[in-house]
Amino acid sequence: MSDDTTSGPVWGDESGAVLAAVVWASSRVIRQGDPKGGARTADELAAAAGETVTPGGLGPTAAMRIFDEVIVPATRAQDDPMNLAYIPAAPTRAAVAFDLATSAANIFAGVWEAGAGAIFAENEALAWIVSLLGWPDDAGGCFVSGGTTGNLSALMAAREAATAHRGGRPAGGWTLACSAEAHSSVQSAARVLDVDLLLVPVDERGHLTGAALREALAGAPDVSAVVASAGTTNAGIVDDLDDLATVCEEHGVWLHVDGAYGGAGLAAASVRDRFIGVERADSFIVDPHKWLFAPYDCCALLYRDPDRARAAHTQMAGYLDQLDRQAWNPTDLAIHLSRRARGLPFWFSLATHGTDRYAEAVERTIRTARTVAEAIDAAPHLELIAEPELSIVLFRRPGWSDDDYTAWSEQAAHDGVMLCVPTKFQGETALRLAFINPETNARAVIDVLETLR
Repeated sequence: MSDDTTSGPVWGDESGAVLAAVVWASSRVIRQGDPKGGARTADELAAAAGETVTPGGLGPTAAMRIFDEVIVPATRAQDDPMNLAYIPAAPTRAAVAFDLATSAANIFAGVWEAGAGAIFAENEALAWIVSLLGWPDDAGGCFVSGGTTGNLSALMAAREAATAHRGGRPAGGWTLACSAEAHSSVQSAARVLDVDLLLVPVDERGHLTGAALREALAGAPDVSAVVASAGTTNAGIVDDLDDLATVCEEHGVWLHVDGAYGGAGLAAASVRDRFIGVERADSFIVDPHKWLFAPYDCCALLYRDPDRARAAHTQMAGYLDQLDRQAWNPTDLAIHLSRRARGLPFWFSLATHGTDRYAEAVERTIRTARTVAEAIDAAPHLELIAEPELSIVLFRRPGWSDDDYTAWSEQAAHDGVMLCVPTKFQGETALRLAFINPETNARAVIDVLETLR
């Protein structure tokens, strides 16, 4: 038998690699990126980087040089104040820095037995969101990777609850109701769960209403859940949650609220009334990596009654028999088993800065959106589509073709002045600005919009 006990650590001395990564990370936390589109083809990246995975290894200095000079510049700076495309991210420096600490701690946060301290801290952050929802103190959930996993997990719980309540799966299967404005992940969830999709028409404002839902449910008795939007990704529209909750209660149907982007608005007193009715929902998601200033990837998935989630998600296996099923085990609350403590950077930033500062940061972005919307409305060369409900602004440049919009957007990105991409709203091309970064300056945005003349 060979004896390898004196051969030394298999990885050798990694102190240089650790130092290189920590130094780079600390410098990135205190500097800002730029909003230019940095995507390059795979061939271009291969030529610039050279061969990176080799039998002998490159060493930390060469690997870090490639990362810093080739890999990162070929990505988009999500946290730049002038990145207003899609839904960007604006994590606090505290959250970004603590993500490094979270990774270094290497905590398994799937079960209380292994990650009690981390899960406790995550639950502290979740409790703040529960308080914003107006839910009972025993409500709760866990952090998952993003809105897609959050929606899927909540809707699986809804399907299982409906099956248990109605004594089995209907002969024709279950149906999921939502509007065409619901996030694309809802349609994906329907396919994964093998349920039919019932698209309910929206009103002229783009909202899903109780009246439309009531009419749709009258002809669809096998609906397991209704998905309402608390801030659509495209336009920031909040559905009529209170009326929808009433209809769901009438029909005994689970109400899930997708607030992946817009749910952060619950923290802002100026728009809190738009969310009336969310306190009656059965489940809810919000992505702190969108408008609550956390780094990727972080979605808060919450249930009014977590026991209904456990009934759907608890995994049973011989190697899991010793788990304390009375403890708060995140693995019992979503479609996952292994998980990192992805809620810790959000918790650390929230604990560091306090909820009042978080509320003010959300309010500031709302004020910025309204200031820009007012300037657009007053500009003779632009047309504001609607007053922003939250922090997304949609507008048009009358007389422009799709090619004009695309050319302007690409030039603004190339010049490094702003990221703003065209979208479709009610069948027409428009421009869209998503304000989630409290450092975005309204005057700077308005100045760029002058180039649309």
